Amino acid sequence: MVKPLHEFDRSELGSYLAAHVEGFDALDKIERFGGGQSNPTYKITSGARTFVLRAKPPGKLLASAHQVDREYRVLRALSDTPVPVPQVYHLSGETSPLGTMFYVMEMLDGQIFWDPALPELARDRRGAVYTQLSRTLAALHDVAPTQMGLRDFGAPGDYFARQLARWTKQYRASTDAENPLIEQLIEWLAAHQPEDDGQVSIVHGDFRIDNLVFSKDASRVIGILDWELSTLGHPIADLAYFCMCLRLPQSGLVKGLGSANRDDFGLPTEESIVAQYCVQRGIEPPAFWTFALAFSLFRLIAIATGVLKRAQQGNASNPRGEAETRRIIETLTKLAGDVIAG
Repeated sequence: MVKPLHEFDRSELGSYLAAHVEGFDALDKIERFGGGQSNPTYKITSGARTFVLRAKPPGKLLASAHQVDREYRVLRALSDTPVPVPQVYHLSGETSPLGTMFYVMEMLDGQIFWDPALPELARDRRGAVYTQLSRTLAALHDVAPTQMGLRDFGAPGDYFARQLARWTKQYRASTDAENPLIEQLIEWLAAHQPEDDGQVSIVHGDFRIDNLVFSKDASRVIGILDWELSTLGHPIADLAYFCMCLRLPQSGLVKGLGSANRDDFGLPTEESIVAQYCVQRGIEPPAFWTFALAFSLFRLIAIATGVLKRAQQGNASNPRGEAETRRIIETLTKLAGDVIAG
């Protein structure tokens, strides 16, 4: 736990929560979770009950970022589906006691694996975790958005074209100096966009192992967290993003497997993860896998650039040193270049 990022009156916040969250009595304790959440996240305790409060960060923000109201909406929509999500209790307005919009949800009683190598588990148990992860992602993508009241949760069709335009805009709004290699990546992505094949699902947008809560025996996923980037889009985007995360170095903005031999750890290959997911959904393997991986890397570059800018402005949830964040961006750019080079 780390120091709260928001400034607030404890008594005012406690009274507000008691009035708006069923089962909340008095604010006994509030602590901010450490880690790299874009939206600051707090553990709040009231008597024997524990809740989670997730808020927009303070300060000037990009217009399309930190939309906690979208997180709240999709969590409510998925609450009665096979997709495991925490129950949500309340969404505030912008003029809340924290000074920003926030929502309150249940605190799940489980475990989070921060390292995709799963060192906490015996080698022969690790593959089953990835099987449960793949099943969870397939279950999410099998949910029909229109039946969940999410018809307008994202624009229909041309997902990759829309996302490339969005993240290009956000990247350029966050950077102070043009990077020729990143501009070349943007050009490559624009020239290799796949044709729209009509697939539309709820996409999480940040699907990786440390955004999942597993049961204490690691036998199942009990909750998917951090829905800030969720929208309607192409399901392969989530699958590629997850596999991209596993390609990342074993230290950095997101912990990956790097060049580790997966068989040594008892972990599935990228090919087997993709194949298992496709079998579970009854679809063919994607023909545009290289594009999907490169796009995922570019989006993470844009996110890291935004983190760098917020840190420079003093309002990042988990500020890193400028030199470290720049090294992360350089690493991601190199990985993207390797992907498109084959």
